Amino acid sequence: MVAKDDYVVVLDFLSQGKPQDRKGEPLAQAIGEKFFNLLEVIIKDQLPIKPKDRLYIGEEKREEVKYIRGRINFGDLTSFAKGNLEEIISELIDKNEKRFVEFFNKSGSITTRIHTLELLPGIGKKHMWQIIDERKKKKFESFKELQERIEMLPDPKRMVIKRIIDELEGKDNYRIFVSSEII
Repeated sequence: MVAKDDYVVVLDFLSQGKPQDRKGEPLAQAIGEKFFNLLEVIIKDQLPIKPKDRLYIGEEKREEVKYIRGRINFGDLTSFAKGNLEEIISELIDKNEKRFVEFFNKSGSITTRIHTLELLPGIGKKHMWQIIDERKKKKFESFKELQERIEMLPDPKRMVIKRIIDELEGKDNYRIFVSSEII
């Protein structure tokens, strides 16, 4: 099954497209709001699009998007898009905090030597075992509660943001949050 987003959030808008494009169609670089796919979408003519706009790219009728040009790599993003990436990911996490907190409640081992929690920057064996022990007592309900119950735990939201960016940059073979499917 291919992990497809129905909505994307605009990272950058190029009203004339990329310099190397012949057609010069209006183009947006965007990130999927659920699977964090990085995409380029062609915008219908004369529509005012700006960063942080939420665009529908699903199977039904699209109001702003003419077509999806394709998936892109982190290196294909404009400097402006890269500059907006962390803030937009932070906002996407805020909108769906429960989903990311649930990761801390349910994640398991990858192999006998490594646990999924250890893939987050700032979590070693000590924090991993504290999280596992605490979630057995009571599930975590927020990032704030997670940080209060786990001694000296770095900011869990920051860890998730950093992990998503690392996955987008291709720094690890394991994917926790970013879709590894090509759409």
